[in-house]
Amino acid sequence: MKDQLRQYIVNYMIHDPRYQLKDDEALITGGLVDSFSLVELAVYIEQEFGVHFDDPELTAENMDTLNKIVANIEAKQ
Repeated sequence: MKDQLRQYIVNYMIHDPRYQLKDDEALITGGLVDSFSLVELAVYIEQEFGVHFDDPELTAENMDTLNKIVANIEAKQ
């Protein structure tokens, strides 16, 4: 799951498939993606993993790193 999310993020959100995204690297607070991209990521997560995030859950606090994203998905599964 983490590698699949990593590939999606570097290809479609960062737009650099060669980028070596670390598990604990800050996506939003680190300036790699903007907060508006979280909606796009949420749609992808729902399609791929069957997990729905409500808009209030789409925050930097909840979704800033791969580790946090995966933990939130697993908590909802």
